[in-house]
Amino acid sequence: MPSASSYAAFDATSPLGPYALKRRDPGPNDVVINIKYCGICHTDIHFTRNDLGFSKYPLVPGHEIAGIVEAVGSDVTNCKPGDRVGVGCLVNSCRTCKNCAEDLEQYCPGMIGTYGAIDRDGTPTQGGYSTLVVVDEDFVLNIPAALPLDGAAPLLCAGITTYSPLRTWGAGPGTRVAIVGLGGLGHMGVKLAAAMGAEVTVISTSDRKREDALRMGAKHFLISKDDAAMTAAAGSFDLILNTVSAASEVNKLISLLDRDGTMVMLGVVGEPVPVAALPLIFGRRRLAGSLIGGLAETQEMLDFCGEHGITSDIEIISVDKINEAYERMLKSEVRYRFVMDLSTMPTA
Repeated sequence: MPSASSYAAFDATSPLGPYALKRRDPGPNDVVINIKYCGICHTDIHFTRNDLGFSKYPLVPGHEIAGIVEAVGSDVTNCKPGDRVGVGCLVNSCRTCKNCAEDLEQYCPGMIGTYGAIDRDGTPTQGGYSTLVVVDEDFVLNIPAALPLDGAAPLLCAGITTYSPLRTWGAGPGTRVAIVGLGGLGHMGVKLAAAMGAEVTVISTSDRKREDALRMGAKHFLISKDDAAMTAAAGSFDLILNTVSAASEVNKLISLLDRDGTMVMLGVVGEPVPVAALPLIFGRRRLAGSLIGGLAETQEMLDFCGEHGITSDIEIISVDKINEAYERMLKSEVRYRFVMDLSTMPTA
């Protein structure tokens, strides 16, 4: 079994620390990837701290993986040693259900996450806070040469999480898109929607990120605490992506939709969010959700980003700064995504 150095959570409350990880033996359809960079997602915190109630330890987080192919199995055809590749939130699925047949593996009832799950061979999946990973070739993505690996890593989660609903609900020229929250997800939503040709507005609680929003492609900036401005913006948007991972004023935001507009919930909110029926009924508005994207759509997103020169705004950290990075993320003190440099991984 290949060995890897990693950083793991050993329980819900202790800091992450070094862990000697054994990867599964590669099979004929497997790809061995030398991980160079791994983005840090808010979901990593949810899992390490057992916020969702089903974490198993030790747990190695990380599902925004960018690296170089080290070796391939005898039947692998989609990549070769030396290729620049990525791994996102999925490493397997049932392959037979309706969702898998429609390239929507993220909705497969047997979807297997990159960490915190049990793979089809019975081994636990462990993520990208490590130096090496073994993945079935069908779940390995090609990173375009135009994209640096460090800035591309967050595209594997933050990028596809915003790209998929933008594509699903038709963002493009002539559409008015609002992004709620300019964080790890939100800043990718702004860049992607602008590149698609939409007129983009950022909705935030203060104006401290206004200049960043405009630099990324937003045309307008709306402060949600400004009641007069929010009232004036009623009916202004065809699509709203709500990227905030906390209970927000959903009903106030729904009123910003035009008739037949849709608000898509992307942030993982632990508590129920009350929704009034009348703002939906009077305007035939919709409240929806979206989960990452399938493999084909994720590759499409990477290619789109390569064509348009889109990467995440990142702050690179050494592995030993991960616990500090978690605390800073919870305080919204990163602009806009932490990326871990795996060359700094200590030997476990």
